[in-house]
Formats: sequence, C-alpha cells, structure tokens
Amino acid sequence: MAHSRFIKDTGLTVRMTLVMFLLGGLFVALVVALMYALPEYALLIGLAGIGVAVYQWWSSDKVAMRAMRAREVTPEEAPELHGMIDRLCALADMPKPRVGVSDLDLPNAFATGRSPDRAVVCVTTGILHKLTAEELEAVLAHELSHVAHRDVLVMTIASSAGILAGMLTRGAQFGLGGRSRNSAAGVVAVLLVSLVVYAVSFLLLRLLSRYRELCADRSGAYLTLKPAALASALQKISGESASIPQRDLRQTAPAVSALCIVPAISGASLRTLAATHPPLEKRLEQLARIQAELSRPGG
Repeated sequence: MAHSRFIKDTGLTVRMTLVMFLLGGLFVALVVALMYALPEYALLIGLAGIGVAVYQWWSSDKVAMRAMRAREVTPEEAPELHGMIDRLCALADMPKPRVGVSDLDLPNAFATGRSPDRAVVCVTTGILHKLTAEELEAVLAHELSHVAHRDVLVMTIASSAGILAGMLTRGAQFGLGGRSRNSAAGVVAVLLVSLVVYAVSFLLLRLLSRYRELCADRSGAYLTLKPAALASALQKISGESASIPQRDLRQTAPAVSALCIVPAISGASLRTLAATHPPLEKRLEQLARIQAELSRPGG
C-alpha cells in the first residue's frame, strides 16, 4: 500500500494479496495443463498471453481513458478541478495524478493507471454539472484513495486472468485438429481448466471490487471529514444513472464500469453476485456511521 494519510485498510491488503495469489496459481495450473495437452504450442501461447497481460498493465490508463472518451486537461483548462485535486493530494501527502475529463452526460468518475506516478483521475462533464463543490471534492477523495491504496493496479492485473484464459482456450481449440484421442482428451481438460480460471477470476474480481469501493468511501470520508457530502453525491449520481436509458449506458464503456465510483448500469443487477459495486444502501449506512462517529465529542 502506498504511503499516504489515507487510513490503512488491512482487509483490502489481504484481499488484494489473496486475489493475486489465487489467480496466479490458477494461471500456472492452466499453463501446465496446456503443456501436457499441446507441448509444441504451450510456450508460444503462454508468451502471447503474458504479452497481452503486460500490454494491458502498461497501457491501462490509455485504454480506460479511450473507452470513456476522456482527455487529459491542464490546470489552465480546468483550474477548479485541478485546484481541488491539488488540495486533496496535499492533505493526503501523495503525488498528484494526471487529471482527465470525459465528455459524457452520465455523472461519474474513475481512477486508473499502473502506479501512483502514472495514475489518472477522470470525471465526466455530467458530474461537474450535477454536484456541488463539496460533493465533487468528496468524490475526488474517493478516487484518490483508489490510487493511494494501489487497488487500481491490482484490478488491472487481475482482470488479465480472464483474457489469458480466453487466449489459451482458443490456442487449445486450434491445436485440437488431427490429434489422437489422448491428445483430444488433454485439450478438453485445458478447456475445462480455462473455464474454471475465467469463472473464478470473474467472481474474485467482483468480490474485491465491492470491498474496495467501501474502503474508498471510508478512506475518502475520513480524509475530508465530510461523509455526508459523499453520501449526497452517491445518491445524486445513482439517481441520475438510473434515469438514463440502458442503450446509452451500454455505449458508455461497460468494460470500465468497475473502475467508476458508481457502475454504468442500473436496476436489480446491483444486488446480484456479478455486481461490481456494493448496494447503495450499504454505502450510505457506512457513511452515516462515520458521520455519527465524527459528530461525537472528540470524534
């Protein structure tokens, strides 16, 4: 975890470590299965898969910015936004990330990047028009917490497991033709292991994503000492997202939905196992407890 004045969260650190360990173990099992089934292709496919993972890690900020139709802005272009982030970074004692704006009416914000030095905090034009200055500052503190805790990096790397599993699956299918019955059985085993890797990575990423959102809410609220402002912002953003047609939401890069402060989806799916974010009610309850704690004498 990066050194900053954001409160440390051992639970987040343990979860990130566990997710990386489990996904790494699953990927090794997948490569070993592939080596037994298709020894002549194993090295090539494995290297190609690792190459994709490295590219995704290296260019994660560019990919997310492009998916959200965002651009980096200078202090001259967005002085108030830069001023807020300057103040929060000084308060948190952390490096200032780059600042981006996405020309979308959907009110949202996200952080991405492979390290604090390469991080980007991006907001949409919709959120700039929707929130008050105090609410926007609370949202920015939430996003900076993601950067300081490095959970953005873990999410980026961990999401590569599903991509690698898909590549190895296609490689195994490619080598299926003209094989003996034993080789065909080995390929089927590779396909099954690939399916397990994808399914487990899917569930682990969502469990981690839900916890990291609660952690960022908590950390941002303690940094600004204004949990009520974040609660108000979440209610406004969620309400606005629920009123936007699903067709428009699907055009707003669902691939980076897990990085946003509120997912680019609406409806009952937030309560399913596949949800990337915790229920709004749970987030508001946590912020209400923090507000009550801070309101007590000596809190």
